[in-house]
Amino acid sequence: MFYVYILYSALKDKYYIGYTADIKERLYKHNCKHIGFTGNTNDWRLVYTEPFTNKEDAMYREKQIKKWKSRKMILQLINSAQ
Repeated sequence: MFYVYILYSALKDKYYIGYTADIKERLYKHNCKHIGFTGNTNDWRLVYTEPFTNKEDAMYREKQIKKWKSRKMILQLINSAQ
């Protein structure tokens, strides 16, 4: 299984969209200090997941959500899953 996920950082007040086969490990890596968008804060929390049976579909969905470039649409997606 692969997952599209959305993380939220209260310190940055930003969302991060990605895909992975291992959500727990990926969240751990995002919260470790490293170079990159998620690396300078360690308060990322998982707010949304969407499962896929293959990597290609997960990658396609990740790109689709990123193309929105809309906080409002991302919040609607997150709220629709709750």
